[in-house]
Amino acid sequence: MRLYPVGGALLWVFLASLALRAGPGESEKDVTYSKDVAPILFKSCAVCHHPNDIAPMSLMTYKEVRPWAAAIREKVIGRTMPPWHADPKVGEFTNDPRLSDAEIETIRAWVNSGAKEGNAKDLPPSPVFQEGWHIKPDVILSIPEYVASEGTQDAYEFFFVPTNFTEDKWIQAAEVLPGDRRVVHHADAIVVSGEKATETREKIAKRFDFSADSYLYSTGRVRHVKANAPVVDDGCTMPEGGGFPDRSSGSEKIEPAIYLPGHLAETRPHGYALRIPAGAYVMFAIHYNNRVGADVKDRTSLGLVFATEPVKHEMAEYDVENMLFQIPPNDPNHRVTSCYTLPKDGIAVAYTAHMHYRGKSMTTEAVYPDGHRQVLFNVPHYDFRWQETYFLKHQFLLPKGTKLVTTAYFDNSPNNPLNPDPSKTIRFGEPSNEEMMSFWLHFADPQPVDIKATAAGANH
Repeated sequence: MRLYPVGGALLWVFLASLALRAGPGESEKDVTYSKDVAPILFKSCAVCHHPNDIAPMSLMTYKEVRPWAAAIREKVIGRTMPPWHADPKVGEFTNDPRLSDAEIETIRAWVNSGAKEGNAKDLPPSPVFQEGWHIKPDVILSIPEYVASEGTQDAYEFFFVPTNFTEDKWIQAAEVLPGDRRVVHHADAIVVSGEKATETREKIAKRFDFSADSYLYSTGRVRHVKANAPVVDDGCTMPEGGGFPDRSSGSEKIEPAIYLPGHLAETRPHGYALRIPAGAYVMFAIHYNNRVGADVKDRTSLGLVFATEPVKHEMAEYDVENMLFQIPPNDPNHRVTSCYTLPKDGIAVAYTAHMHYRGKSMTTEAVYPDGHRQVLFNVPHYDFRWQETYFLKHQFLLPKGTKLVTTAYFDNSPNNPLNPDPSKTIRFGEPSNEEMMSFWLHFADPQPVDIKATAAGANH
């Protein structure tokens, strides 16, 4: 039975309930785990549902899958699994894991016909995962062992790890692997050139010194916006676009990967890669939150996969955010915007939306220099627990002067089950019980990469 998502939610629920109650038909009798269901789970689910990974249970064998059969059926019919939050009507993405209607019907029929195992000879080879990784790194860079003390809550720590690269390297894929997921809330891995390493270290050393800052203050090792800072919900009304006065809403960086809840490895399209210069460092910015009840050792790592094919375009990232919003208590639909005008031509490659527990939705629109508008990206039901980077199937040019207009909505009401405290007024802050509003554009330089430089950087 095919489920048609038209005619309103009541019709969808009615059709889904019929599917759940349907008895086995003639076509369902031969549906088995080994022949029909395992290929679907291996392709779309096992990447998270294998031992010691981000999902709560492994789904790699019939013995592991069978107790969850009914729950799997409900999750896939409701399209809450595999998780995917980008609007399918806006853009096509290479890492879209959603199941087809036919795959959903196969799982429904299998469960309704008794969830039989079938013949083991029909079972395809199981996917193989390197311990902890979703890629096969060519190089692994790790922080020194760090002890997150018992009771540590919302502390940012910074580590500069030398790459020891003697020539430029081109990165096709990368992943941040936390040493202990129980205490690593999230982790950035940002490239810092050897020339800027000393300057960056000095800035980080002063990161929490806000004695003369008009807008920020710190508690321990995290930052917050001051209560008396200007309130600008509509950042697009300000010259800075949502940044602090005289500070732009956008910044450029080179970040091979990030660890966020539900976030997997980042794999660039063929011909697109990040460049890590010879002698560069990777700056790990790690947000620790230890609720384990004991000291916990962590050694978070960055895995890098070098490009093996010719690189045509060099990539970087814009981080665009509003830092001056204010969300009232009990507000179920608070609107915040940011704007950023591209300072140069760029090829759009991927997008990421970032908010915290009150995040509800985010949409980014391009206003081109000639005045026409285009919705680039839409996450209608944002979920802090599943923060993905969405890689475009079809890259396209965003010319210099294009304005990126991002509109986010926050639910600070009691109806939000993830809301830490709907009674509080919320501003920008690094702890998860406060909020952020960021759109990240992963882009590439339209100017082709020098072929000789590419060849030299690919050697390893």
